[in-house]
Amino acid sequence: MTEDLETDDTTEQDAPVASTPGAPQVLSPGDGADGQAPPASEPVPVPVPPRRLGIVAGVAVVVLLADQASKWWAVNRLDGGQIIDLVGSLRFNLFYNTGVAFSLGSDDGLGPWISVLAIGVVVAVSFGATSRYPLGAVASGLISGGAIGNLLDRAFRGDQGFLHGAVIDFIDPQWWPVFNIADAAIVVGAILLVIASFRVPGD
Repeated sequence: MTEDLETDDTTEQDAPVASTPGAPQVLSPGDGADGQAPPASEPVPVPVPPRRLGIVAGVAVVVLLADQASKWWAVNRLDGGQIIDLVGSLRFNLFYNTGVAFSLGSDDGLGPWISVLAIGVVVAVSFGATSRYPLGAVASGLISGGAIGNLLDRAFRGDQGFLHGAVIDFIDPQWWPVFNIADAAIVVGAILLVIASFRVPGD
């Protein structure tokens, strides 16, 4: 009799517990399909947009054409000391600048170095991170077009050899150094580039 009771008790304890159909099963932490913890989900990388070199090139070409056309007009219309008054203190007055931008530093021998620097600037802004976005691409195009415009002047507007020419400046507010369209494009582009840099998502 005692053996029968023990056998019945053992059978009840070892018998598997049947799960109720439709009842949720509770899994302990770390249980997976193979008894191991499921892999942690990895963050999905954000796709990086391509560089908008088409916008950079388009804006640069427009700036370059406008700059060279205006300089051609200034040389042919203002050569000989002629001054054209416009509005207020603004006037057209021709200068040949052998120094840095805005008719500053003339005759300091900085012209060739400025030209080399301009080449580096064009490459840097054209392939920088901000050129992946419209505002940054426009800024890069303005800077590139302006730098190339002044670079062409230094390369070919002089009698002392390659890169020793003078930049044509003719926009004279009289309260600011004389400049040209290329200088204005570079300044506006630099301002837009700073604004665009704050809008570029972090890595």
